[in-house]
Amino acid sequence: MLKEGMFQYIRSVQVSRNASAYDRYPLNLPAVKNLGKLDLHPNVSFIVGENGTGKSTLLEAIAVSYGFNPEGGSRSFNFSTHASHSDLSHFLKVTRGILTANDGFFLRAESLYNLASNIDDLDQGGIGPPIINSYGGKSLHEQSHGESFMALMMNRFSGNGLYILDEPEAALSPTRQMALISIIHDLVKKDAQFIIATHSPIIMAYPNAAIYDIERGYKKVLYKDTDHYNITKKFLNKPEDMLKILLED
Repeated sequence: MLKEGMFQYIRSVQVSRNASAYDRYPLNLPAVKNLGKLDLHPNVSFIVGENGTGKSTLLEAIAVSYGFNPEGGSRSFNFSTHASHSDLSHFLKVTRGILTANDGFFLRAESLYNLASNIDDLDQGGIGPPIINSYGGKSLHEQSHGESFMALMMNRFSGNGLYILDEPEAALSPTRQMALISIIHDLVKKDAQFIIATHSPIIMAYPNAAIYDIERGYKKVLYKDTDHYNITKKFLNKPEDMLKILLED
């Protein structure tokens, strides 16, 4: 496990001072306007907030600032199918620790298809061992969305690295989300650092992590104080009452 302070891959992120004066996308997103300086947990940091607050935009900017491809993958990927990423990385200061990550990956659900296509294309014309061997040996296109997610994380992530995950629950069943917790824990024991944007009350239950709430000014919150936990709990405890409210004419 990484120790807090200098011995982590990313120590903090912050927006440059003059950026707050701009009233345009992406600088006007709550995830940016509320940022200030965010000191990241050495092992697992969760960034939570409502849809549209800018979680994905922030993670993308952190990934790009660290050298990852905007559409996902490791730092060795450079494919681009649609240049839609924001210029937030230009305004972002990423403070690194003294350790250099030996491994790393930026995983975003929305562009996994493009990543899988790039792997297949490279393997068709490549020299040497197939790249897909590092992902379980079976084309990600020949698996379901959830299966390809799990194959990637179980086979490609090796530890001693930085892993930035953007809403990984998008492709995962509740059972697979619980399996992801185990994968995260195994990798944390191998000196991995995770930065994860999520809505999942299952995934964010990972213990000893830091949960930062965008809508509370990135205040660090306890798991059971998150809206995700409390709303889900209320619904599951009394679904009939909640549905009655939701379906009122």
